[in-house]
Amino acid sequence: MRIETLKKAGLGAAATVASLLAMAGGAYAATKDPLNSGDTAWMITSSALVLMMTIPGLGLFYGGMVRKKNVLATLAQSFGATCLITVLWMIIGYSIAFTPNPSASTNAWIGGFAYLFLKPMGLNAVSSLAGTIPESVYMFFQMTFAIITPALIAGALADRMKFSAFLWFMGLWLLLVYCPIAHWVWGGGWLGTMGALDYAGGTVVHLNAGTAALVTCLVLGKRIGLGTENMSPHNLVLSVIGASLLWVGWFGFNAGSAVTAGYNAGMAAAATQIATAAAALGWMFAEWLIAKKPSVLGMISGAVAGLVAITPASGFVDPVGALIIGIAAGVVCYSSAVWLKKAIGYDDSLDAWGVHGVGGALGAMMTGAFASNAINSAGKGWLIDGNGHQMLIQFYDVGGVFVYCGIVTFIILKVIDMIVGLRVSPEVEVEGLDINLHGETVHD
Repeated sequence: MRIETLKKAGLGAAATVASLLAMAGGAYAATKDPLNSGDTAWMITSSALVLMMTIPGLGLFYGGMVRKKNVLATLAQSFGATCLITVLWMIIGYSIAFTPNPSASTNAWIGGFAYLFLKPMGLNAVSSLAGTIPESVYMFFQMTFAIITPALIAGALADRMKFSAFLWFMGLWLLLVYCPIAHWVWGGGWLGTMGALDYAGGTVVHLNAGTAALVTCLVLGKRIGLGTENMSPHNLVLSVIGASLLWVGWFGFNAGSAVTAGYNAGMAAAATQIATAAAALGWMFAEWLIAKKPSVLGMISGAVAGLVAITPASGFVDPVGALIIGIAAGVVCYSSAVWLKKAIGYDDSLDAWGVHGVGGALGAMMTGAFASNAINSAGKGWLIDGNGHQMLIQFYDVGGVFVYCGIVTFIILKVIDMIVGLRVSPEVEVEGLDINLHGETVHD
């Protein structure tokens, strides 16, 4: 009897200890900080890499391809856009792109205004969209995407747009085009809900910017002297350096979009490298075959085309898919940037539409074809996994972005033209934008 009593007492004590341990574990779990220092460090690094893509990467890439009298004006566009968009993103851009709209009826189209001036963002706030990094870091990462997207448009308006009009255009386009489309795909909007696959911005960034570039160059008209004057790049060394910085920075763009320092980031980085190299070769051999010489400008343009095309697919495809996408991007974008532009006759100065617009659309469609469940459960590929419906969703993604961006961009440009004017005078264009708009020259 005494032994039985002791057994019961022992079991009761053990149960009590177990209960206390469970309560302590539960309390620890409830208060455990979800922040992951590895993910946070990687995302800060990725944000810095993407920022480097705009200044100095894009600035040097575009700056080397314009004529010497317009180099500083081209660099000023990248630098000025970076500064302006940073402030606008902080004030309102992040809020309408990534925070929920209280009205359920409009949440599919645009976000809310709860994060104006980022006021609700506290020091210890963890991003609800990322989960393991501070919200401030996620906001900063998305800011760098918002910066480079409008800046890409500058490639189509080189040599002829007023700097004041450019700044107005950058600000209005960010708020009226980029932020809504980012919300559609990444912020809980209708395209993301439908299942559109855009890992790092094939449609949100590149097709979006490329479409705006096409509309802008059509509204502005051709440069004075196009076809009769020498408009060759003044310094391709700068463009090669810029393209190289873009290539390196793009690992932050694509691998950073995993928002973790894990398996998906590694595969996205590998896919990015493979596709970029394949596209550079694809463009080079196509040009070699048709123009009889492989130009340096062609090789770096091909590399950028590969970076663009793999952007929506980088976290969804395997290395073979990346190789195929890269080769296709090099050949198709070469045809668009060189042959199609000459055939139609529009003046896309630095091939922003031919590389970013065409490359972004191609990459988005090929993402639907080669996305693999073995890489990411969100990807249900057509050729690989037998889901042809994904191609239709990708088509809706491409078509929706192209139509909305084209219409709203046209309206923005026409309004700015009525208020401040878009294009510099013929005298300023002939003499050069550097001395007339900024009072400086490359060589004093």
